[in-house]
Parts: sequence; structure tokens; C-alpha cells
Amino acid sequence: MSLFDKCNSFKTADEVKEKGLYPYFKTLEQNEGPIVTLEGREFVMAGSNNYLGLTSHPEVIEAAQLATKKYGTGCSGSRYLTGTLDLHIELEEKLAEYLNYESVLLFSTGYQTALGVISSLVQRGDYIISDKENHACIINGALASKGALGNFVRYKHNDINDLERVLKLIPEKAGKLIASDGVFSVSGELAKVDELSKIAKKYNAKLLIDDAHAFGVVGNGGRGTPNYFNSEKGVDLLMGTFSKTLASLGGYIAGPSKVINYIKHHSPALIFSASPTPASCAAALKSLEILKRQPELVQQLSDNSRYMTENLSKLGFNIENNISAIVPVIVGEQELALQMWRKLFDKGIFVNAFVPPGVPPNMSMMRTSYMASHKKEHLDRILDKFSEVGKEMNLI
Repeated sequence: MSLFDKCNSFKTADEVKEKGLYPYFKTLEQNEGPIVTLEGREFVMAGSNNYLGLTSHPEVIEAAQLATKKYGTGCSGSRYLTGTLDLHIELEEKLAEYLNYESVLLFSTGYQTALGVISSLVQRGDYIISDKENHACIINGALASKGALGNFVRYKHNDINDLERVLKLIPEKAGKLIASDGVFSVSGELAKVDELSKIAKKYNAKLLIDDAHAFGVVGNGGRGTPNYFNSEKGVDLLMGTFSKTLASLGGYIAGPSKVINYIKHHSPALIFSASPTPASCAAALKSLEILKRQPELVQQLSDNSRYMTENLSKLGFNIENNISAIVPVIVGEQELALQMWRKLFDKGIFVNAFVPPGVPPNMSMMRTSYMASHKKEHLDRILDKFSEVGKEMNLI
């Protein structure tokens, strides 16, 4: 059998395209936050992770432009060698201060952060214990670690009792890392970070929380799930990304200085990758500055998300209730979800269609997400079109 046989026989995407229901890889021609341009038409964006709406903020754009003029377009090397700028150090220090951790280390992407942290910490004989609905970056980070050889175990989603069952089976003296999303990226549900921190302490395990979808969204000033649950001292490592609230590209890990120093000198994902670009760092720095200056943006985002949760539910849709910026509308069958996505698209509303294997069977959904920069007229237009489509399809 040829290596490419599976590629040549892959027809699924083409079949969906032929039906006109393919919702992926759409090309943005202009992006102003709540309004985007696709295929020459304007859409209300209800599927972005640009939670505070800062990607088009004039100060953020200017900061990226000035950094490019000063440092050039790239760093041309890894942090380990020639790729460290004073911007990297400044951002690490300011994030550490804001998140109340000793140290922070930057990576080039959020996905790469998980791979780099987990694979360097979890070694042969250690265990990584992962929530079954964690983001792929945590799963693949675990699989990339030497400790994954028989020592990668998972517990039922957000089930503390099942986590304890798993921990009881692990040798007491083994190194243990419990890993969980802070806000789960598909459902928007919050992990029980307070309970996770208690059970980690009970079983002498370390706790890693990925707050990619929580930073700037929950907690005091958007400081994330450890802050929201008043469990900052119980979360040993806090991971995040620049590609959402911080309106840029990159990732970070926060933790004790000695642990961060170890990762800095042992993570192939850091040592062998080019560092975040000057523009990326400057944009993230300016976004953090705006977040500090305007904490009301976090409240505005919360208000928008709550407004959409309540009103989509009132319309009769099956809604996952949570306090994050993610509001999933459960549809059920995959074909039904793709049809709904197309109808919303035709009416000028852009959402994300999530279908298996990204979600369980019969749990296909419109994953909607909201921004602080959405105005009431944007939200009401989304509701109006959801109502029209829901009635057309006999879903409400």
C-alpha cells in the first residue's frame, strides 16, 4: 500500500463541498471585529475568539507597526540563541505580575506551549492525567512526552470522583501532572479548578490549567479560572495564548521560577523554534495594557454572552449554559448542523459548525462566541437570523 493511498481516497470534504455545506477554511477579506467581509459580502461575526475585540484596536495596530519598524519583521532565531528581544522579557514580566506568578515563558504559539511544557516535564516513569475533553494541544503534548509510554491516562470529563479513582491507581511515588482546560474550547464550560487543586494536593500531583479561552474572559480583570475560583495558589502551572484576548500570536506558561527555568533549557519546542515576532509581542503588550486600563471590557463581554445565552434559550434552542464567551447551540445530527450553518451563512451570520469527531455523535452544534465589541444591534441581528433559521428548519 502506498503512503498516499489514504489521501487519494479521502472524499468526505469534497462531497460536503458539492452539497454547498462546507463551512471551513473560509477566506476573510476584511476583519473589523463584529463585522467581517467574506466573498464580497458583510457578515456579523459570531464565531471569533477575539474576545475583547482588540485585533482592530488602533493602539494595538500602531504598536505592532512601530515594533516592526524598530526590530524588523522577525527574530530569525530561537529564544535560546539569537531570538530574544527586550520585548519578550517585558511581556514575560508583565504577564507574570498580572497573573500573580513568579515567572512566565513565551512560546511561538499556544499549541506549541502545551507540547513544549508537557513533553519537557513528563518523563519516563511520570504520569499525565488528562480530562477527556481537553484541547488537542494537551493530548498531543502528552503523547509527545516520554512519560506517555503507558503513563498517559484520562478521566471522565469534569468528573472529580473519576479523577480520584484514576489517581488511586497510580504509584504513590510517581511524578504526576493533572492537566485540564480552564474553559473547555468546544462547550465553553468551566473546569472545577478549585476541586482540581484540592485533589492535586491530596495526591501530591501538580496541576496545569490551560486558560486559552479564560484569560480576559473570567476572573477579576480577566485573570482566568484560578482567580475566578480563588485557587491561584493551587494551580502550579497556568498556560495561555496571545491569539484570543491578547489579539496576537504566541503562547505562554506561568509558574515557579525554577520550573520555568527548567522548561526554558529542556523544551525542544522552545529551543528549536523561532521566537514570537516583534509585532506579535508588541500587540500582546498593548492588549494587556488596554485590559489593565479598561477592565470594564471583561464585564461588557460577560454581559454580551449572558444576553445571547438567555435569548437563544428563550427562542427555544438547546443551549449549553455557562459564563464564558462561548455559547454552543446544540443541533444534533451532523447533516442538520451543516444545513443550519449554510442557512445562517446565507443570511449574513458567520458561526462555527462543530461536527464529529470534534464533538460526540449526535451533538453537532453551532459554536457561537462573542466579543466585548459586539453592540446590541449586532447581537439582535444574530438572534433574528437564528430565529428565522430555527423556524425554517423546525428546530424551534
